[in-house]
Amino acid sequence: MSVPDLQSMLLPFLQVLSDGKSRSHKEIVSELAEKMHLTHEQCNLRHAKSGSNILSKTVSWTNFNLCKANLVFRSSRGRYQITEDGLAILNQNLKSINFRFLRDNCPAYKDWTCKGPSDGKDIDDTPELPAKLPEELLEEAYSTICSGLEEELLDAIKGNSPAFFEHLVVDLLLKMGYGGSREDAGKIVGKSGDGGIDGVINEDKLGLDVVYIQAKRFADPVTISQVRDFAGALLAKKARKGVFITTSSFPKSAVEFVAQIEPKVVLIDGQRLAQLMIEYNVGVSVKDTYEIKRIDSDYFDENEL
Repeated sequence: MSVPDLQSMLLPFLQVLSDGKSRSHKEIVSELAEKMHLTHEQCNLRHAKSGSNILSKTVSWTNFNLCKANLVFRSSRGRYQITEDGLAILNQNLKSINFRFLRDNCPAYKDWTCKGPSDGKDIDDTPELPAKLPEELLEEAYSTICSGLEEELLDAIKGNSPAFFEHLVVDLLLKMGYGGSREDAGKIVGKSGDGGIDGVINEDKLGLDVVYIQAKRFADPVTISQVRDFAGALLAKKARKGVFITTSSFPKSAVEFVAQIEPKVVLIDGQRLAQLMIEYNVGVSVKDTYEIKRIDSDYFDENEL
């Protein structure tokens, strides 16, 4: 389930404003949702990373494009109305409009999309504007960068020694809030296996509970028997929690197995390990930072004359 994209909302947006009355963003969102028969779930979808409401953001960017095309204007602070050009578009009884239509029929929109050096390109040779929200494009680009970084991290781990991997596991668990001090954690993680257990680490700084660790730098997938051995070792220790960390992967049977047993066992495969390293800044450093800013409505409300 998803929210209609920007281009799908262009004409319905104008139709909502067709009576010439000004409306707030909230009113437009509500009327568009009703007009486009959007479900409660669609109206409440949020971006996984930013947490912002997808429908509200999509309506905002639809409004932005229509304003650039001079089909909608801001009649007062936070309120919008259709223009004479917008009404003229509606009078054509079109079934839909898109970015290409705006560029071909609205001089203001054409001027805006063609700002900057053209490098000799004709307007018809310029690419279509993406129908996705800028936030979605950023999230997709970020996801692509992270995927490449995950592969690099796993290659780097596999290229190092087992002792390095033990050191990495300690660093990651500490960054995640386990183990108390590095000295304490280093003493109990990475020791010789004891019935399938490579170490024990405190779940919190006070040591109120412990987590048993199995950490294997494997090239081949972990077998179901190795996971069973670890679970059996936990039962022998009367342990309640265990984490099996590997640089490779787990078979589906292992995932199904740990979901059915009494000790809580978390399986962390290579991909998840790399994701956690990125999230907790283990073995990675920040290269660039881009700040996404939004208007501070409180500022304008407090300083209104």
